[in-house]
Amino acid sequence: MARDSMEFDVVIVGGGPSGLSAAIRLRQLAIEHNQELSICLIEKGSEMGAHILSGAVIETRALDILIPDWKEKDAPLTVPAAEDRFLFLTETGALRLPTPPLMHNHGNYIVSLGNVCRWLAEQAEALGTEMFAGFAGAAVLYNTDGSVRGVATGDMGIGRDGTPTANHQPGVDLFARQTIFAEGCRGSLTKTLIEHFDLRAGCDVPTYGLGIKELWEVDPSCHQEGLILHTIGWPLDNNTYGGSFLYHLDDHQVAVGFVVGLDYANPHLSPFDEFQRFKTHPAIRRFFTGGRRVAYGARALSEGGLQSIPRLTFPGGVLVGDTAGFLNVPKIKGTHTAMMSGILAAETIFTALTTGTGDEVTAYATAVRKSWIYDELKEVRNIRPAFRWGLWPGMAYAGLETYLFKGRTPWTLRHHADHTALKKAARCPKIDYPKPDGKISFDKLSSVFLSATNHTENQPVHLRLADAAVPITVNLTLYDAPEQRYCPAGVYEIVCNDDGNDPRLHINAQNCVHCKTCDIKDPTQNIIWTVPEGGGGPNYPNM
Repeated sequence: MARDSMEFDVVIVGGGPSGLSAAIRLRQLAIEHNQELSICLIEKGSEMGAHILSGAVIETRALDILIPDWKEKDAPLTVPAAEDRFLFLTETGALRLPTPPLMHNHGNYIVSLGNVCRWLAEQAEALGTEMFAGFAGAAVLYNTDGSVRGVATGDMGIGRDGTPTANHQPGVDLFARQTIFAEGCRGSLTKTLIEHFDLRAGCDVPTYGLGIKELWEVDPSCHQEGLILHTIGWPLDNNTYGGSFLYHLDDHQVAVGFVVGLDYANPHLSPFDEFQRFKTHPAIRRFFTGGRRVAYGARALSEGGLQSIPRLTFPGGVLVGDTAGFLNVPKIKGTHTAMMSGILAAETIFTALTTGTGDEVTAYATAVRKSWIYDELKEVRNIRPAFRWGLWPGMAYAGLETYLFKGRTPWTLRHHADHTALKKAARCPKIDYPKPDGKISFDKLSSVFLSATNHTENQPVHLRLADAAVPITVNLTLYDAPEQRYCPAGVYEIVCNDDGNDPRLHINAQNCVHCKTCDIKDPTQNIIWTVPEGGGGPNYPNM
């Protein structure tokens, strides 16, 4: 069957905060200047917000610029931050520490970022953006001169063997004068663009964290609307970067999450099980006793900061949001910077399209460098990489950067690729994780069930192996198959024959929550994450 094609002025890939902000600002500018401007936004989730996962506490700095009257428009920002707490946990105790200035949340709001994105999508659509949920960007389209021409959405109805089924529907080629890539962390199309245009020349490798989150309905006596609690320390050792958050929403709901830096060294470590163990701490368990877990999800996040931001522009397109890496790690916030990058991209692209100033909108990168995004990330650029020295040296250095240097140091600390950090399994202590109790702690499969993850069963496995032998000859032999533990959804398992021989890797692609951890942490970079059929994956409510 022939593929259809559609022409637009701008195509946006991804319905997160940055992509939606770009769509809204482009339409605002078109209306203000009485210009015809066609904009198409595609989102691989089944609906806008279905794949959005974040803590989240939002700083409204960018939203105030984009939609100044957001309160009158009933934006779902209704829980103001009320109190900050910061704890250091030991196995049985908790020490309250001063909250670092960057983590002060006065004036911010605790939100469901998925619901914020659903609301932003309504604003974008009302302004005239064409919105298509359930359509995954599967490939970048190029002109004969090598510039980006647009994106192709994936075919539907392809069988497991790669041949069309009776339900086959070919994808659509979306052509644009400019394409905005807003895929979020470790975007699959962005990976190909980085290689095609060598966008990382002159910048650091990225580094990532894995964030795992649950939403709970808790006993009213354990709830304090507006409370923001962060912890460091137990259950992680002093050489592993990470920490937790508890955000008290309205309606007796608490969002609890745990982030582990993916530069950890011990292949026996399981971020999921560390999270479950964390909830059993006496200072934490009390919030959830008698409560009910209602949702679960996981997502990688870009922690590289300023030094890992790639070149943002190339002929025919730009990178915005977390796919470029604008997260402010010490502040534990990235929505405001993502939205602002979308706004700046929209403004510079609009000028380029209406004045005919070339295929590569280099003015966008200039605008980012002149904005508060750059200033904010420059000031904190050395904090995250300092933690590779360990928790306490990292905390000490973070204090110096925060209170004394404030980003004015003449040096910039560097990152190392996360997949290179794993040590051989024989050199590392095994970790004995307690069995889940089904009340506070849970197993992976029951957790994935709460994410409402679904993929059409008879479709090609979207988690591909460059070399099918490597999972056994390298990963199992040297690292005790760490993919069984770093995946928070039980996608990867080593299975054997009845006699316990002939081990092989089995991929439960149906379980995949699209966190991208495997694409990041696999020690030989042998696992390649590609998009499944559009509409597949998690369907997060209120996350």
